[in-house]
Amino acid sequence: MQLQLCTWQEVEAYLAKSRGIILPIGSTEQHGPNGLIGTDAITAEAIARGVGEAVGALVAPTIAVGMAQHHLGFCGSMTLRPSTLIAVVRDMIESLARHGFERFYFINGHGGNIATVTAAFSEVYAARSLQAAGNAPPLVCRLKNWWQTPGIGALSKELFGDAEGSHATPSEVAVTQFLYPQAIKKASLDPPVAPKGDFADAADYRRNFPDGRIGSNPGLATPEHGKRIYETAVAELAADYRSWVG
Repeated sequence: MQLQLCTWQEVEAYLAKSRGIILPIGSTEQHGPNGLIGTDAITAEAIARGVGEAVGALVAPTIAVGMAQHHLGFCGSMTLRPSTLIAVVRDMIESLARHGFERFYFINGHGGNIATVTAAFSEVYAARSLQAAGNAPPLVCRLKNWWQTPGIGALSKELFGDAEGSHATPSEVAVTQFLYPQAIKKASLDPPVAPKGDFADAADYRRNFPDGRIGSNPGLATPEHGKRIYETAVAELAADYRSWVG
């Protein structure tokens, strides 16, 4: 059930039986020669909706632009400053808490969001703990990266081995190919497996990884792989949500 497709009366009725909500968060950034710029938002949104359907949970609108300053050397990439993203996440949580939501389950599609979103949770907790009345209502936040579950780890190793890499991975590209077969991109990847390494700012990233990939070979991705990865992610996160929100 998507929040934006509900009436306020439907949300009020939902709150009578559940105080949990799923919030997808991703990014708008380059994903190499054959990856879609919206990959991180597309995957987080689709998997969040799948989990919502599986557990009967409300799913909030996707935060589609994240903390991605290091990708700004590539055309089309967008970012929020860490302070801006913290404010966005806090305001979304506080808005929903105003209506009675208490458990906020973020499904994340972008590694660059992790530190900032975690900091936003700390800001939410600190603000409530410092109130005279204490931490009331008892808000609890959880961040789950859809690609970091035991099943996904095993599946990506089975399908792609060491060519999974850490950015523009065949796993995430495969999920977008499954979801949007009409948007599959073909590209020559040289070398097939991109180099690994570290980076600092956007210029450093572009200099070290000129085609945008890090350690990956997204040429291995197929829609069939994407279907298996999507279904595994939905099943594992649905089980985690049920256990956590219960």
